[in-house]
Amino acid sequence: MKNLGIFFIAFLPFGFFAQNTIQATVSGMFFNANVDSVRISQNFGTYYKDYGAAALDKKGNFKLTLSLPNPDYYFLRVGSENIHLVLKNNSDIKVYGDGSKLKEFCNFVGSDESKAMNDFSHIADKWAVKNDSALNAIKLDPTRQQAINDYMTQEFYKFNSELQGFIGANANSPVLILALANMNAEQDMATYENVLNQLNSVFKESPTVQAFNTNFAQIKKRIEDANFLAPGKIAPDFTELKVDGKKSFTLSSLKGQIVLIDFWASWCGPCRRENPNVVQTYEKYKNDGFTIVSVSLDSDAQKWKNAIEQDHLSWPNHVSDLGGWNSKVAKQYQVSSVPFTVLIDREGRVIKTNLRGPALEEELKRIFGH
Repeated sequence: MKNLGIFFIAFLPFGFFAQNTIQATVSGMFFNANVDSVRISQNFGTYYKDYGAAALDKKGNFKLTLSLPNPDYYFLRVGSENIHLVLKNNSDIKVYGDGSKLKEFCNFVGSDESKAMNDFSHIADKWAVKNDSALNAIKLDPTRQQAINDYMTQEFYKFNSELQGFIGANANSPVLILALANMNAEQDMATYENVLNQLNSVFKESPTVQAFNTNFAQIKKRIEDANFLAPGKIAPDFTELKVDGKKSFTLSSLKGQIVLIDFWASWCGPCRRENPNVVQTYEKYKNDGFTIVSVSLDSDAQKWKNAIEQDHLSWPNHVSDLGGWNSKVAKQYQVSSVPFTVLIDREGRVIKTNLRGPALEEELKRIFGH
């Protein structure tokens, strides 16, 4: 079984974690093995650390009685092949297999978790090999890049479907570490964090899980630091003209209130359909210190004013420079589509973005308590 390169605690140096010693037994038989011993190990990125070894007798039988530093993920190493194991205190796992065909013939007694990991590892290995082959093929013949990319896109969808099936079939199980090893946290932070939270609920004592937590926290912080509208950031202040085209409004003048900055336009169908919900929310919470600033991406002043009246947008702060998509405030907030909202607290810090309908209602209910 090919090592995916991520297992296991490659993020942090050995010795970083406090030890929680466990006792475990791993035994079994490998016939047709071309090795005379097996080892229990962990991979730390650039090297393996071995915790125990056992000789195979003439029939291929072996037994390891182990004292291990922590409940965690380990490898049973059979020559160049790695078998995934979930080892906890008092684990007693038996592994049987054909030493010459471990990928096809390997059975487990006493650990459904280890079996699930190894079954999925075959799928993940095939995907990794296929992906590497595609990259090499493109290097050899760049003219085939589009055709290969089209093919690999379909193959990725197939693999991702199998990955999601693996996650669903093993909810709240330690085996989900293998799912994380095949996911990109930056591309789908919500799903990644959900899987990580499941691991924390069932195997938080695992140094591997703790290492994934540390790594994810670093990724999340880096992404949030790069996002100027991340929760907790101060919303950029701005000054813009009101409906009369003469008086100006400044966002920071509303400090002390909960403010929804609502980017919209009279020509935006989804915005107009959402307006009744926004009006209802305003009427419910306006006496609790909630208000709205509507920033229009209109370019026609009369259509903008008509929409405000037609949709009964009764709050006082409507602003626009009538620049359409070139609106100064929209560019400042990097608005790429409307409707788009930013909810800020009494200190002007971002609470959440893009809240609409029931989601906005729930957040305000949390804030105001009703």
